[in-house]
Amino acid sequence: MKTLIQQIEKTITDSNGEWGVVLEDLQTKETWTYNEHEQFPAASIIKLPIMVAAFQAAEDKILRLSDTYSLSHDDLVGGSGVLQHMTPGTNITIHDLITLMIIQSDNTATNILIDLLEVDYIQKIMEDIGMHESEFYNKLMIVPVKRKGANTITAKDVSHLLKQLVQGALVSEHACEQMIEIMKKQQISDGFRGKLPSQQTESIIGAMPQWQLANKTGHITNVQHDAGIFYVGYRQLIATVLIKNLEDYKANTSLMQLGETIYQYLRA
Repeated sequence: MKTLIQQIEKTITDSNGEWGVVLEDLQTKETWTYNEHEQFPAASIIKLPIMVAAFQAAEDKILRLSDTYSLSHDDLVGGSGVLQHMTPGTNITIHDLITLMIIQSDNTATNILIDLLEVDYIQKIMEDIGMHESEFYNKLMIVPVKRKGANTITAKDVSHLLKQLVQGALVSEHACEQMIEIMKKQQISDGFRGKLPSQQTESIIGAMPQWQLANKTGHITNVQHDAGIFYVGYRQLIATVLIKNLEDYKANTSLMQLGETIYQYLRA
């Protein structure tokens, strides 16, 4: 892991931005951290604990993933996602809301889930799963003038969530499997995922993919995050990389380079 760390340190040094990083190789048990306790604007990474809260609510019989929600005009917000373009009155299941929230980073789906779950419940779940350094207060794209605080995360907390997912330690093993499978369907092609598809050889029908990435990106102006689990052959690595105060193009290019570097490390 030494060479991987050296390459990442160089990327951080050359960028001049502020970074929070946690890498954990699940085979070698090696971990490397950088500014892991620093708070960053959560952006769409906050959707990961909201997903966990939704699955926990299903486990607690507060709702069912098969329940349907009727989309209203008041639900529609801008930014990422397809629901903002759907017809009010469209019915969508809770499971599909979760899926859209993760794979398209759909803000309308996210806010509906926040309303259904309630902020206090999401905060409790974050505390229960050990996200003690992160904070959640607000829906997305609708931030009141008077608010208790901003949504924030740390690399340590996000990495802790991802490791519990891999270990099957959140909600249930079956729920963790479902959440990881949703994350593998990610459609946002920036961040770690930006260059990696070019590494795939010609697919063979029925064969297992050579690599997979279960991840969630986050982006607001001068903030670019990516957090996920790399599956390359028989190896797995958890990577949480948070960046702030860095121009978007530079930050996104750096994330792509890191994704490529991690992929090559696991492939060796």
